[in-house]
Amino acid sequence: MTAVQPPVLAPRPMPAGMLAALKARFGERCSTALAVREQHGRDESVFDVPPPEAVVFAQNNEEVAFVLTQAHEHRVPVIPYGAGSSLEGHLLAVQGGVSLDVSRMNAILRVNAEDLTVTVQAGVTRNQLNNELRHQGLFFPIDPGADASLGGMAATRASGTNAVRYGTMRENVLGLTVVTPQGQLLHTGSRARKSSAGYDLTRLYVGSEGTLGVICEVTLRLYPLPEAVSAAVCFFPSIDAAVRTTIQIIQMGVPIARCELLDANTVRAVNAHDRLGLREAPMLLMEFHGTENAVDEQARLVQEIARDFDGEDFEWATTPEARTRLWTARHHAYLSALQTRPGCRCVTTDTCVPISRLAESINESVKEVEAAGLPYFLVGHVGDGNFHLGYLLDPHKPQERETAERLSHQMVARALRMEGTCTGEHGIGLHKQAFLVDEAGPAAVDLMRTLKAAMDPHDIMNPGKIFAA
Repeated sequence: MTAVQPPVLAPRPMPAGMLAALKARFGERCSTALAVREQHGRDESVFDVPPPEAVVFAQNNEEVAFVLTQAHEHRVPVIPYGAGSSLEGHLLAVQGGVSLDVSRMNAILRVNAEDLTVTVQAGVTRNQLNNELRHQGLFFPIDPGADASLGGMAATRASGTNAVRYGTMRENVLGLTVVTPQGQLLHTGSRARKSSAGYDLTRLYVGSEGTLGVICEVTLRLYPLPEAVSAAVCFFPSIDAAVRTTIQIIQMGVPIARCELLDANTVRAVNAHDRLGLREAPMLLMEFHGTENAVDEQARLVQEIARDFDGEDFEWATTPEARTRLWTARHHAYLSALQTRPGCRCVTTDTCVPISRLAESINESVKEVEAAGLPYFLVGHVGDGNFHLGYLLDPHKPQERETAERLSHQMVARALRMEGTCTGEHGIGLHKQAFLVDEAGPAAVDLMRTLKAAMDPHDIMNPGKIFAA
């Protein structure tokens, strides 16, 4: 099959009057410099698209509303921009327009420790929030790997390493402040833990990938820091053995907080990048949260399960420094893998399947990429059935891109046959639009289009994403 290409859409030039209005309101915070535009016109996908016409750095809700009012009046696209860590082309200006950078909206507005909630501006990152919360004995658990902005995490319905215990952004966002495409300020949800009041607009915006409005504030659930935390690594003779260990852990109801799979290629890459000296074999990196007794009990049970599948070299990391070292290496897996093939680009895809089908899905995907001979790496939040394959390709060899797309298509098609999903956490963006139709069906996608048209009749919000115009 040929490589997936971004949609060919006619650009919508920005009228001089709109650019003048933005310059007058924002001054130097409205930039047309090529370097700034190019920075905001690229993400970690393999697509090459011209940059936006301008970048605006907003500092409050009213400034976001001003940009969208202007864009609505002049029919100019707006692409919300947080930390720039997306993987599926979400940030690309396929019709030109304005990249609206909210990274300077980075205030923690209210911490309600008694209620275990916090309200933040969209540009606050997860590390920034947790550094603030730890002094109060609290933390926010959703960890997609990158130090992503919380507004972007809400927009892409992020999850990550802790999702097996604490859920995803869908379960942990209580309310939002959104600016609509018409420039109106909208509040959804509340700080209450549940509500039956009307349509669930919060869930509509969570995962909407910037296509329905700009998320400006997010109210989140918090959790007490666990009394005890312990991390462990265990090595296996095969990926299959590691995955079957995971399946057994989940099916026995062990409340493990994190359960990450790294294949031998990934371990080799993080060893070179972070000088860890780990055994270069399939590895599970696990973490346990709870009381001292509960953590010990969980760890002993998991160690027994691992032994049944020939798990070896079970090593513990109980100090914060040791745990941080291991998890930092896991978070560096993507960049570490890129460095194993200098100058390469990465087609990375993820799927999520019912836990009982995980071993089959991973084994078949690995078998296919091995047969194709393309360099790759595999990581997975396997505790909830989610895994990622990254295909490392030479950008000067089109046949490698085509091979990567073919492998990605086969991996997704397999997940759908197993009643899984085409993306557990990356989102649709530009790359997975056809897969969304395969998964949800034409009628459901048509309903999504209808909602989009009703809320954004001029299609100015991140056009060309999720489904082609």
